[in-house]
Amino acid sequence: MVTKTEEDYSAEVTEVEESELPEGEVSVDIDYSTLNFKDSMAITGSSPIVREFPMVPGIDFAGTVSSSTNDEFAVGDKVVLNGWGVGERHWGGYAQKARVKADWLVALPEALTTREAMTIGTAGYTAMLCVLNLEKNGVTPDQGEVLVTGAAGGVGSVAISVLAKLGYTVIASTGRPEEADYLTELGVAGTIDRSELSEPGRPLGKERWAGAVDSVGSHTLANVCASLKYGGTVAACGLAQGFDLPATVMPFILRSVTLAGTDSVNCPKPRRIEAWNRLATDLDADKLSLMASEVSLDEVIPLASEQLAGKVRGRVVIDVSA
Repeated sequence: MVTKTEEDYSAEVTEVEESELPEGEVSVDIDYSTLNFKDSMAITGSSPIVREFPMVPGIDFAGTVSSSTNDEFAVGDKVVLNGWGVGERHWGGYAQKARVKADWLVALPEALTTREAMTIGTAGYTAMLCVLNLEKNGVTPDQGEVLVTGAAGGVGSVAISVLAKLGYTVIASTGRPEEADYLTELGVAGTIDRSELSEPGRPLGKERWAGAVDSVGSHTLANVCASLKYGGTVAACGLAQGFDLPATVMPFILRSVTLAGTDSVNCPKPRRIEAWNRLATDLDADKLSLMASEVSLDEVIPLASEQLAGKVRGRVVIDVSA
């Protein structure tokens, strides 16, 4: 539970009565949640993610419907939730129970367990939305290399795994050379140091990437745009380096590149269902085990600061009952 006063911003594990849950059509017994970058900002107060207090953080969860007044979901259904302001304006996934609107839930594909769903989590679901954007804009495996920035993080790890399985030649940008073996296991064909992209660059660089998935923003995203091949697309979904975009229009008007904004919070439900169904078929379970670590709720608060410092690899699954 995150609380805020004029003097203090704090997060602690505590107990509340089920009757205190906010209103909603569907109650869910939560099995797992995850630690996303946004969650870490909410826990630490480093960015104004939380809009109402007190707040239970956790922008995603997976579990089993325990009660429902909506015809779309019945008791016993396995469901997953990502975004919709949960963990920001509405109590989220860092709890054993949740009560939410039915429209916010997606039926979990039968091929996935609730733990696998949260190994994927919002980061992986966002990565799949990025892949869908690349496909929508005509980026195919035969066009050349696809770059993934922030490669050792949650979005990057899933994006690499999916793209590699689909036949793309994936190059990873990372500031953690010690993760080279991990990235190779996920399917990258090569790596570059993030310093090649993180400093101010030229308005146009050498054409290299057919497409890219970027979770970093700022100078990195600007340099990715400048080095896309003619007609290439970058799917942008994050701001780990910063929310600015110090770029020029030259890549867009001289090379016809596309900057495809990728939002996971308010994404329409049909697109969510498409993304989760694709994740069930296009992401190897073996790769999921490589990228996941599991913690209890008690371990989440100190881990949040480590994630913001770039010290957390892959996906962190939270067993809310541990």
